[in-house]
Amino acid sequence: MERSLVSETLQKVGERVTLKGWVDSKRDHGKLTFIDLRDRTGKVQCVGASMLGELTPETVVEITGTVKARPENMINPDAQTGTIEVGVEEYEILNKAGELPIPIEGDGLEINEESRLKYRYLDLRRERMQKIIRLRSKFTQEVRNFLHSKDFVEIETPMLTKATKEGARDFIVPSRHHPGKFYSLPQSPQQYKQLLMTAGFERYFQLARAIRDEDLRADRGYEHTQIDIEMSFITRENVLGLVEEMIKTTVKAVGGKLKDEKFPVINYKEALEKYGADKFDLRSEEEKAAGVLAFAWVVNFPFFKKVDKADAAEVADGKSGWTFTHNPFSSPVKEHIEWHLKEENIDQIVTDQYDLVCNGYEVGGGSIRAHSPEILRKTFKIMGYTDEETEESVGHMLRAFELGTPPHGGIALGVDRLVMVLAGEASLKESVAFPMTSSGKTAVMEAPSEVEPEQLKELHLAIEE
Repeated sequence: MERSLVSETLQKVGERVTLKGWVDSKRDHGKLTFIDLRDRTGKVQCVGASMLGELTPETVVEITGTVKARPENMINPDAQTGTIEVGVEEYEILNKAGELPIPIEGDGLEINEESRLKYRYLDLRRERMQKIIRLRSKFTQEVRNFLHSKDFVEIETPMLTKATKEGARDFIVPSRHHPGKFYSLPQSPQQYKQLLMTAGFERYFQLARAIRDEDLRADRGYEHTQIDIEMSFITRENVLGLVEEMIKTTVKAVGGKLKDEKFPVINYKEALEKYGADKFDLRSEEEKAAGVLAFAWVVNFPFFKKVDKADAAEVADGKSGWTFTHNPFSSPVKEHIEWHLKEENIDQIVTDQYDLVCNGYEVGGGSIRAHSPEILRKTFKIMGYTDEETEESVGHMLRAFELGTPPHGGIALGVDRLVMVLAGEASLKESVAFPMTSSGKTAVMEAPSEVEPEQLKELHLAIEE
């Protein structure tokens, strides 16, 4: 018999059905055993006469029986299928579950992180986690629908690439065929998406994986997913308008509540003076309790800052003592292009950069980009790079900018953070299926791990004590 889903049983009273799923709970009452069977669509009560007693919680089972209306006094108004039950006629154990190493009832927040991530495939069975991961799926689908409706083209960019200067350390990958040389995993698709503007696509996006070797915290991990967008022939106002429309459309589509229909636009200096940071929370206490989302734009960032000598990535990027605040591929605002080209008033140069903040988190950032080779060369010169070093680092970009690259700009929005705030969670780990631990170890699988000596030999690597 073809499988029926739990959610379909409400329309099948009096019919014989076959259900497949997990034993969510079990109650023995003498000769009668009651179980709640769970599948991806919900739970339904199943009743077995002199059967089902051997079942254990989370056992995977196939049940065949007849859907029956419950007596009036047995209806459960709080349950999705509380008006019916399934009288079990036969069943088959598909996989019997042993004793669970962690409980999966409740929200799981009282369980230590190490256990939850070691048995993440169990942790994900809990109702809260199922809702979050499904919310994430629906949200990204709504993003795709919106951008396709605006004539964007979804394009994938490489995962094995060259090191980029984006403010964090790169993860590097040794090359077996090119001894002593390494690929880098992308901190973002920044350069490739700009090259796609040179290629004439004009409107690009992807749900991109970005990988950065940086210090971990509750709202940041080694890898994340971003909604990566780039457009040609646009202004900052065009980008802000499109992204604002996208956020309002997609957030509402998944049940989110917005504080403002028009997102406030705040200057960077004003944000520091008023809120003490460029990430802030505009909600009242009542709005926080109601799960409201308060989005705002922050604009007009300084292009350069003094290198923080305690930050190794900044020290490496800023050889002159100056480094970029966001990324070196941004453009100064028009009023400051002359300063930029003359290397004057470096501390006062403002870049056409914009961040989207929500509930105290930065959830997106972008800029109008440099599209002329002169501006990009000068950015690297201000940071202390010689012409030869600039050519080695971004020569491919300079050549593209000499071959008809249009004015362009874009943004990257963090999916993990957006889903985190949509779900009302405080940690990125709750919005990712298999996140890393706080010490940078993978969930379920034990990585990083040692590799066989033969593999190291093939890669021309040796581990020093």
